Amino acid sequence: MHHNDGPLIAIAGMVGVGKTTLARHIAERLGFRLSLEKVDNNPFLEDYYRDFSRWSFHLQIYFLAERFKEHRRIQETHVGYVQDRTIYEDVEIFARLQYERGAMSTREYATYVGLFEAMTTFPYFKPPHLVICLRGNFEQILQRIHRRGRPMELAAPIDYWRSLYERYERWIDAFDKAKAIVVDIDAYDVYAPEGTEDLLQRIRQALAAQGTA
Repeated sequence: MHHNDGPLIAIAGMVGVGKTTLARHIAERLGFRLSLEKVDNNPFLEDYYRDFSRWSFHLQIYFLAERFKEHRRIQETHVGYVQDRTIYEDVEIFARLQYERGAMSTREYATYVGLFEAMTTFPYFKPPHLVICLRGNFEQILQRIHRRGRPMELAAPIDYWRSLYERYERWIDAFDKAKAIVVDIDAYDVYAPEGTEDLLQRIRQALAAQGTA
């Protein structure tokens, strides 16, 4: 599909659905490198959860720039990678959610979307070869968020998480930017080897069909 590229598999799904755990597992099993979202050094994330209206635009611009730089870096290595979260989720879910909630102004959102569109123009930017879309039960995902216990996430109201969840459900159903495999997190256990064997087989077949396996 993308000449001279190593396969890029991206893991998509809402906060708490288990993207990082699965990304680590797939990378290890396929012998690919791993690209994780950098949460700890984000200069806006704590402020964002405290005051969406004040910091949504800043956070989204920061994430967009970081995600774009990482995507380009991966493309230029020409080796297999598994990436935690896609650039599409930033614009189509997180930024849009805050715009529609009134936490991002019309001009901020228009600026942000224009930047995203300029950055993701083919062939300068190539979509992932495969996107694994994770979905699951809302209550269980909420439990995972609470178990993880990041203070800034625990401070966010439940209606924020529900809105995010509902948007992800619609987004996954409509996703058409790349070849996708939709996986229910209740259907596998990444800590049991047989739990993901079927998924790994589907991944290998999808990559082989594109000539990138």
